[in-house]
Amino acid sequence: MSNTIESRRAPEAPGTGQPPRARKRWGRIVLLTLLVLVLAAGGLVYWIYSSLDGNIKGVDIEKAIGDDRPEKLPTSGQNILILGSDSRAGDNAALNTGKVAGARSDTALVMHIPEGRTEAVAVSIPRDTLVTRPECTKSDGTTVASAKRVMFNSIYGQVGPACVVKTVEQMSGIRMDHYMEIDFAGFKGLVDAIGGVTVTVDQDIHDKSSGLDLTAGTHRLDGTQSLQFVRTRHGIGDGSDLGRISLQQQFMLDLLSEIKQQDLLGSPTKTYKIADKLTAALTTDAELASLTKLAELGRSLNGVNPSSMETIMLPVSYDKIDPNRVVAAEPQATELWKALRSDSAIPESAKKSPATGG
Repeated sequence: MSNTIESRRAPEAPGTGQPPRARKRWGRIVLLTLLVLVLAAGGLVYWIYSSLDGNIKGVDIEKAIGDDRPEKLPTSGQNILILGSDSRAGDNAALNTGKVAGARSDTALVMHIPEGRTEAVAVSIPRDTLVTRPECTKSDGTTVASAKRVMFNSIYGQVGPACVVKTVEQMSGIRMDHYMEIDFAGFKGLVDAIGGVTVTVDQDIHDKSSGLDLTAGTHRLDGTQSLQFVRTRHGIGDGSDLGRISLQQQFMLDLLSEIKQQDLLGSPTKTYKIADKLTAALTTDAELASLTKLAELGRSLNGVNPSSMETIMLPVSYDKIDPNRVVAAEPQATELWKALRSDSAIPESAKKSPATGG
């Protein structure tokens, strides 16, 4: 019997100690396992992409504004309106941002990246600037009539982001290629995700309103402290919004430098965490509202060095009727916008603001 059994046993494959059929069976198992892992990895990649892509909210600026816009400049430069929104609802309610109804565009930057994309200019528009709000269409389709002497940061809550874009375009004569908005809670989460941001201040800052308490020198700020930093106004200058703008511009450059220094390729987990926080906090124009489009824009701007970015406040003067408000100073403001439209050097005179907040 033993001989019969022995005669039916398949010969061992040379050097393996296993019959060929068993070896083939194990080979199939390994291949199937690898296939499952590849499919699982592909599913994971798709899930990650879908998760992050689904975070981004889009606003159809083109549809809301229509044809009432400046012509696109005949250069390959980019003009992006970046807003920091300060809605007190949802997660933002727990951030000590004050008890104010509705939402406002607390920070407004026109980012101009000239052709070649090695330099950039960021123009801050003071939130207390009195402007002429053009006729706009709200998201529900209703029309809001034009109005004069409207405070810039109130337009967002009154009519919506598309009207802010339209207002900036009519102020500047520059068509905005893209729109980006980040909210308070998302801003805090982004800073925490990258491990904080290092800032240097040349004077003590004690602002009971924002909660910021810093001594002169260098500090590593977490998300909450960073939010306090960009909202501080009573601890510096004359306590107006103009004094705060310099801190916001400084922090923006420090934040960009911090992100640029991060070893994102070396830490996929950290990269996902940062991307998740950033995309969840972002609202963009409809054309930009996808990971693919954001990545394309990011690659096109990769040559821009934050340390060489020029930050300018829109030149303003104190309003003659209400000294707590400001208006665009002329001819400085016109000269500034003209220089950006033509991709030419900004005259030093166009960088000087009669109202400084000092």
